[in-house]
Amino acid sequence: MSFEFTEEQRLLQESADRFVQNDYPFALRRELAASKSGFSADNWKTFAELGWLAIPFSEDDGGLGWGTADIAVLMECFGRGLVTEPYVATIMLGGGLVAALGSDAQKTDILGPVIGGEMQLAFAHGEPRGRFNLHAVETTATKGGDGYVLNGAKAVVFNGGAADKIIVSARTGGGARDADGISVFIVDPGANGVTIRDYGTVDGLRAADITLANVAVSADSLLGAEGGAAAAIDAVTDKAIVAICAEAAGAMEKVVGQTNEYIKTRKQFGQPIGAFQVLQHRMADMFQAHQLARAMAYRAATVVDGDDAGERVRAASAAKVRTGDSGRLIGQEAIQLHGGMGMTEEMDVGHYFKRLTMIDTQFGDRHHHLRKFARAK
Repeated sequence: MSFEFTEEQRLLQESADRFVQNDYPFALRRELAASKSGFSADNWKTFAELGWLAIPFSEDDGGLGWGTADIAVLMECFGRGLVTEPYVATIMLGGGLVAALGSDAQKTDILGPVIGGEMQLAFAHGEPRGRFNLHAVETTATKGGDGYVLNGAKAVVFNGGAADKIIVSARTGGGARDADGISVFIVDPGANGVTIRDYGTVDGLRAADITLANVAVSADSLLGAEGGAAAAIDAVTDKAIVAICAEAAGAMEKVVGQTNEYIKTRKQFGQPIGAFQVLQHRMADMFQAHQLARAMAYRAATVVDGDDAGERVRAASAAKVRTGDSGRLIGQEAIQLHGGMGMTEEMDVGHYFKRLTMIDTQFGDRHHHLRKFARAK
């Protein structure tokens, strides 16, 4: 399966690849991953200046009105450089929910600064007992005074420590696993009762566990209709899944290329190990796995913006399954072919393997999405 880029997509790819090659050396990536925020504020401003933060938002909201396929082009380039800036957390998830559910006033207050690179978001949704179920929300929002009072705990909230606003899901009705009754609120991270424990993840990103203890929010903080946020959460998550699958495709491309170069230079028995036919076969398997994952990601990117929710779910889950399988094969083969040094900090390939491993689990691993694909209608 092949995809022909439009002229705009080709220019976007060239721009993003140029940024990664010229302004994002791997030594800088290591420094950013070890920093408190985990990313560069200057890079984020550059993203805004280049228009990358405006891609998925409608022209009415101040964006470019492009689609998920365009996001996939950008994310594939980010995957080649293992970019740590919180694009998915701020633009795809937090921004996507505001765009889908927000009032005109909320969109003006949030999306304008987000597109301009002046505000970052995080989506606090996953919970300790959620186990990949998007409707498993035990955090509660009860009416109190002129607004709501939030209580609960959220786990592994990407960009939770750096976000200027946190989009929080909470249950205003229904049972703990019901789709009905889930609402989302805009919460100030500095509000009374909000506790944020920020930490680094194994792949060099930043996440946080967030506790909400009697957090009072105004009625204006509610995004959309009370109890009706599940469909929007499902939709933005599926688009985010496609985005990280495209990111994984870019990472796989780098791993395959680096491994191929390495076996041409490492020698045993007086010749490069790449001369051995069995290793050539393994490289061919890695190349094929990357091509399949990339094709599935771009195929999903052309589907998830449509109106058919069932087809959207199937496409996103199929891409996630293929990405998980390919990432596992490519990462493990690359580490083995590099020898024990493949997992050292000095070798780039180990960092790519860690990111591919995390992508497999983010938003549900390949086993979860295989079951989800089978159940989709």
